[in-house]
Amino acid sequence: MAKQTWKRKWEAGRMRHTRAIQRDRTKRPVAAPPDKETERRLSMLLRPAIEAQAETAKSLGLRKRALPLSVMVAAVLSILWRQLGSGGTEVSRLLRTEGLLWVSKLSVTQQAISERLRTFPPILFLNTLLHILPVAEKRWQERQRPLPPVLAWAQKHYTAVLAADGSTLDALLRKVGLLRGKKWHPLAGKMMALLNVSSWLPLTLWFEQDAKVHDQRFWPQILPAVPEGALLLIDLGFTNYDAFAQARHFTFVTRLKSGLSFHVTSVLHKSSQVRDWIGWLGSGKTRQRARVVKVLFEGEWYAFLSNELDPTVLPFPYIVGLYFQRWRIEDAFNIVKRLLGLAYFWTGSQRGILLQIWATWIFYVVLVDLVDDVAQSLRRPFVHLSIEMVYRGLYYFGQAYLRGEATDPVRYLAGNASWLGLVKRRRKRSLCKSYYLTNPSGP
Repeated sequence: MAKQTWKRKWEAGRMRHTRAIQRDRTKRPVAAPPDKETERRLSMLLRPAIEAQAETAKSLGLRKRALPLSVMVAAVLSILWRQLGSGGTEVSRLLRTEGLLWVSKLSVTQQAISERLRTFPPILFLNTLLHILPVAEKRWQERQRPLPPVLAWAQKHYTAVLAADGSTLDALLRKVGLLRGKKWHPLAGKMMALLNVSSWLPLTLWFEQDAKVHDQRFWPQILPAVPEGALLLIDLGFTNYDAFAQARHFTFVTRLKSGLSFHVTSVLHKSSQVRDWIGWLGSGKTRQRARVVKVLFEGEWYAFLSNELDPTVLPFPYIVGLYFQRWRIEDAFNIVKRLLGLAYFWTGSQRGILLQIWATWIFYVVLVDLVDDVAQSLRRPFVHLSIEMVYRGLYYFGQAYLRGEATDPVRYLAGNASWLGLVKRRRKRSLCKSYYLTNPSGP
């Protein structure tokens, strides 16, 4: 009985959060559209990806529709960019009066747009996202800006530094269709991301309708998706002996789960602050060689597990420093859900949910590409910049653009980074800096 009471309180709290976001959006006035330069940047990245879906769209019978993929992408991105409270109504008005992004004025009813948002094939949005990801990654590689020291080292020793994690999506509103009969507000599902922690760009994404599915259920998708010679950073929720045994083509680093069976066979390093051991993990068919590193930080021991046994290939300071780069994927989820609005779903249909998920990640990729451009202009690591403040700074650029005072968003944001608050304040020392404590000469 106590468990049910706790669940009701938890669901009520989640729904208060969802409803608060919905009320906030519906009470806001319609925001201004992006300026022409920002619109051009969006078009440059997205139009080739949209055109590449022509054959798929044709096979789905969309070629003669009034709302094809190009219009739908412009409409959904406008909902996200301008944080519209209701998809169909406001989009219909904006299309009729001013057009959206690269789409000219178009007379379409609110009912038609709402139905389209509910039923449009989400595979087209996913394909668009997968098309722009390598383009954005290539643009990131071509830029010249510093990386944090630990990532700069890893870039030279691994083909990629990736982090995998899942995130449960928020509750749906019980407003239409089958959801009206539900006793509880169902969760929208769960998304899993494989993120490049250096570029902050996802390598690939997955969605599971069951919000309660465990992260380990995604191992069959993750294992073949990780490139040869990559480094994968995962939390202890992914601990799985079978999966670890199959991870021969890449290196992984994770936290050591308490209670794991580990038998030490050799000591690589032992001091008052560090323990570096090699031994046997598990038992039976899944018994395998592994490495455990323990670090003492501010009176507490932190333990890490890796399948890299050679300390010359992966020294223990880098195991600690790199693991805490895993937090970049948590930052990405926070941006997608809180800043870009994936905490609130405007529909309860499965297709509509997927449409919003993939569209929000498209918006995320475009925003990360812009922030990285600003980081290059400032000659600072990407992680030093606040994505939220760059996003907010676009409003001020738009106003300066209308006054004829600025024409380039990157140059404007970089030139006014100080008063716009684009550069984060320095934080106090944390465990991710402990490689300097354990190795005074630096990693």
